[in-house]
Amino acid sequence: MGPGGISPWSLLLILVIVLLLFGTKKLRNVGTDLGGALKGFKSAMNDGEKEAKEAKESLENKSEDEEGEAQTAQRETVEEKDKSGGKA
Repeated sequence: MGPGGISPWSLLLILVIVLLLFGTKKLRNVGTDLGGALKGFKSAMNDGEKEAKEAKESLENKSEDEEGEAQTAQRETVEEKDKSGGKA
């Protein structure tokens, strides 16, 4: 490795020191807590994506409904003109 790099032996030495300082039980608990936090984060992200998708679909459906209402109103206006002989 070049200057400033960390060699595999340095990483192994750091791991041994951490194990001696904290012990395997404490590190296992930290790992479990970290895993639970990541799982909760993923779950929250998936829930947020679902809500965003539902909101987008809701907006699309709403705009389609409004478009349909506008077309219906336009048809009614044309029908009224036809009934009144083209005078509106």
